[in-house]
Amino acid sequence: METNAPIADARMEGTVEVGDGRSIGVAEYGDPDGEAIFWFHGTPGGRRQVPPRAREFAADRGVRLIGVERPGVGSSTPHLHRSVAEGARDIEHIADRLNIDRFGVVGLSGGGPYVLACAHELPERVVAGAVLGGVAPVCGDEAPVGGAVALARRFAPLLEALHQPLGHLVWATAFALRPLASQAFDLFIGTMPEGDQEVMSRPEMKQMFLDDMLRASRSQLHAPIYDAVLFSRPWGFSLRDIQVPIRFWHGDSDHLVPLDHGEHQARLVPDSELKVRPREGHMGSLDAADEILDTILGLWPNRKAS
Repeated sequence: METNAPIADARMEGTVEVGDGRSIGVAEYGDPDGEAIFWFHGTPGGRRQVPPRAREFAADRGVRLIGVERPGVGSSTPHLHRSVAEGARDIEHIADRLNIDRFGVVGLSGGGPYVLACAHELPERVVAGAVLGGVAPVCGDEAPVGGAVALARRFAPLLEALHQPLGHLVWATAFALRPLASQAFDLFIGTMPEGDQEVMSRPEMKQMFLDDMLRASRSQLHAPIYDAVLFSRPWGFSLRDIQVPIRFWHGDSDHLVPLDHGEHQARLVPDSELKVRPREGHMGSLDAADEILDTILGLWPNRKAS
């Protein structure tokens, strides 16, 4: 499979200080003067895990689209938050540093909980959120059953005790497999549902994912373990208390985070809607990037249509 399909590069890329001597990696696309939307990568991923269609939409529609890393991947300082809710403070600091008042948030898979955290913790600043195949709570009365959630619950004590050496192990394994990244991607696609294969087999999608992962894992890859630890803890807020509009996209053939998890979360969040993607699994919703961003803009107060 070819990987030289042209995709829009970041307009600006670097790190932003978030306090306590820590920094978070960001990559900006689109219009620096447009409405700001933060894009949260999945688990694993990095700041460049922004689909080509989202990059094109940002340029065409005058949106300031910002891919944001989490602690412990790429250029971001390793740090394990106490809860998912605490991660929203990093986004608050980034928004302050970049002179952004109000913003939207989008998160794929493991980025989903951080979308919900920002919506709960920063309701005066978050316009709306989009969750794409998002991970559900693992513990408490808001946790569903089955899927990756059940697996995380089972291994939670091990993750808590060994998160640092596990992070080093994940990075060392990923680094050793870098020469085989293209073949590994192709094998991974082969395990996906038909709809996901149609989306992910496009050369520009492969280029985006390989570029992101090879850069993000160059010197560290603790973030996936940090995510797993935080998802297995109480998140620090109730989905029932979120007042910001949240829109969910979920594939009906998702075996990692089953559709009923998306349905469960959509029932809990007061102002929410669920859009089911037929024949797709965990990654297919990336093909709806323009629809997702357009939905966020449509919920923006007093925004003039472009």
